[in-house]
Amino acid sequence: MAFPQLFRLAGAHVGVKKAALDLAVILSDRPAAAAACFTRNVFKAAPVVVSDAVLRESAGYANAVVVNSGCANAVTGAKGLADAWAMSKAVGPGTLVMSTGVIGVNLPIEKIITGITHIQPGTTASHWEDAAKAFMTTDTFPKLRSRSFTINGVEYAIAGMDKGAGMIHPNMGPPHDTLLGCILTDAPVEPIALQNALTYAVDRSFNSISVDGEMSTNDSIFLLANGAAGGSTITQDTPEWIQFRDILTDFSAELAQLVVRDGEGATKFVTVNVRNAATYRDAHTIASRISTSALVKTALFGEDANWGRILAATGSVPDTVIDPSRVSVTFVPSDGSAAFPVLVNGEPLVVDEERAKQVLSLRDIEIVVDLAVGDQTATYWTCDLSHVSLFFLSSPHATHVCRNMSLSMATIEARYTCTI
Repeated sequence: MAFPQLFRLAGAHVGVKKAALDLAVILSDRPAAAAACFTRNVFKAAPVVVSDAVLRESAGYANAVVVNSGCANAVTGAKGLADAWAMSKAVGPGTLVMSTGVIGVNLPIEKIITGITHIQPGTTASHWEDAAKAFMTTDTFPKLRSRSFTINGVEYAIAGMDKGAGMIHPNMGPPHDTLLGCILTDAPVEPIALQNALTYAVDRSFNSISVDGEMSTNDSIFLLANGAAGGSTITQDTPEWIQFRDILTDFSAELAQLVVRDGEGATKFVTVNVRNAATYRDAHTIASRISTSALVKTALFGEDANWGRILAATGSVPDTVIDPSRVSVTFVPSDGSAAFPVLVNGEPLVVDEERAKQVLSLRDIEIVVDLAVGDQTATYWTCDLSHVSLFFLSSPHATHVCRNMSLSMATIEARYTCTI
């Protein structure tokens, strides 16, 4: 894997959780332009408030990120804010903060501060992987990706990690169980251009995923660009900005999709494409509505091509341009076989139930809704809703549950009832 230059990382176990890594520190050896998108939930967690303040005070620069898992430090009052500030200051000036885990519980701040003073960041692949593992709560695997890209003949690297499996339906904007993400690059990008690129990318990636339709109090995505690889600074009035923005968007989408693939209780990865809408907002809102419909998600789990549920969800979004006589719905299998249309220009087709079962039995499924009223397209990534998903949603002790679908519900409930 290609990692960006002059970043050092580490993950450690400091006792927030009973076992497993629960503290990550990410350092840039030179000041980095920084951007962030935060949850729009009214009950913003203390680390969200603190990180927003750090970015405002530094005019868009940061030196580090500190992350704990096992406790969200959300809805924790004045002490929660003081603890988040303590985490930031223990690492050093310009440090952004993330927390994930149980809501309404105070951090074991002494353990965290002690852990920060003893942690030893480095640059090896294992350091990056340990940091990614420290993000995890109910995740079943660390979500870490990296790639190289070239702009104006200079080769750069971008790497990122995120976490999330439940309470996933982000709605994040620029500064004004949980999704956390941190993306690092050694490309030189000015802060305003970096923020605008991240806002664009998040809307088409992290804000386009859903597992259970629930927005967290802690959702945060950070982007740091330290310019260590050299080259001319990328500003928004240069053509290189569009190139960087699109690279970032594609990379962010890859990270976001990992969250859906690890969705609690999910058995299918579903891509919802809404095409030829009048506006991007129409396309994105309709794709979101389909992706969060409990009826659509249960039909997918049951491998039932009940396209009426898709159509009902599509038509339930107010203030969108839809002509029912022009709408088409198609299932696209992931095995390379022919697409499976069920509605064409508002006219239903005779459904081959056996073929439908074959298509919907695949792990990866694509649903295409063509509105035929414009030229705007949006994509959402979601999953099905299974009996295990419902267990996660209903049980207060459902975290860290074994999600082996071969286990019966009785076995799951009997064996796995521990908190984060």
